[in-house]
Amino acid sequence: MAHEHDTQAVERVHRPSAGLAVAVDDPVQNPGLPPHRPRVTDKDPQAKRRAIRTVYTLFYVSVAASIWAVAAYMLFPIEGEYATMGNIRNNNLFIGLGIAFALLAIGIGAIHWAKSIMSDEEHVEERHTTRGTETTRAAAVQAFAAANEESGFGRRKMIRNSLFAALVASVIPGITLFRNLAPNDGNDPVQLLNETMWARGERLVLDPEGTPVRASDVTIGSAFHIIPESLAGLSHDEGYLEEKAKAIVLLVRMLPEQLTESEERKDWSYDGIVAYSKVCTHVGCPVALYEQQTHHLLCPCHQSQFDVSDHAKVVFGPAARPLPQLPITVDAEGYLVAKDGFAEPVGPSFWERH
Repeated sequence: MAHEHDTQAVERVHRPSAGLAVAVDDPVQNPGLPPHRPRVTDKDPQAKRRAIRTVYTLFYVSVAASIWAVAAYMLFPIEGEYATMGNIRNNNLFIGLGIAFALLAIGIGAIHWAKSIMSDEEHVEERHTTRGTETTRAAAVQAFAAANEESGFGRRKMIRNSLFAALVASVIPGITLFRNLAPNDGNDPVQLLNETMWARGERLVLDPEGTPVRASDVTIGSAFHIIPESLAGLSHDEGYLEEKAKAIVLLVRMLPEQLTESEERKDWSYDGIVAYSKVCTHVGCPVALYEQQTHHLLCPCHQSQFDVSDHAKVVFGPAARPLPQLPITVDAEGYLVAKDGFAEPVGPSFWERH
């Protein structure tokens, strides 16, 4: 008897509480699925044939758009003498439109196929454990076979073949664009990135105004965006963007005693003023966020940080090497000028360096 009382007490202790749950006499009933409504294509064979033609026509439109993207790449070249702002704009616009229409046509065609032609039966699948039984797994194989039969994928050759053609063609514009990653006209990328407009005696001017900078104008803690003076005189049709992308510099001033300088770079700065390339050595983003207290430059793309007080070495992030330093001095009028060009290639480190 005592054992029976103990068992009941244990059951009362371990019985879960009902909490705030309320049991009602008339719970909401499962309404079930609404009555099936046949589609127009289910009732009208001509409508189904029109839908089939629409689907494979969309897929062939995708093929045509992909071909147009490749044609636009050749019709609007952006190399050499053709590297004008107008050609660059047209190149990006028409290639982008071709790729966009190619992918859009595939998407619309696939949706129209599913909504108008594939089987329109509704199924309810009960939940089950992750690993099905062998019978269930065999049934899954049969379900795939039934899906193939109901969708008509294996039976409707025009739709299937046009879809394959559209998918294959949609990749071609992307492959075509890879051509721009190859060296242009046989030129060595390292040499191209090593040659900038900076040269001995080139004045440092503000970007984009083109105003020369005196050493006395650079206050401690300030940062200036700098380009070569000869670049400021170029037009956009004369390779301005290409040269600027390599020559942009950030000018910073701090107390001379705050600088850590190696013996070979003692004369690369002027009275605490240093100049470093703004092109991040990770993937080439502009490094332009300067923190005065830590003397760190931050790349906003992938958060690489460079210590300006110590040869712009990497202190954080994925960048693989310091920012190249531009040696500077002043001319007879007190304006900051370059002592020479960069001693190493600017830009991302994936280019092999000599």
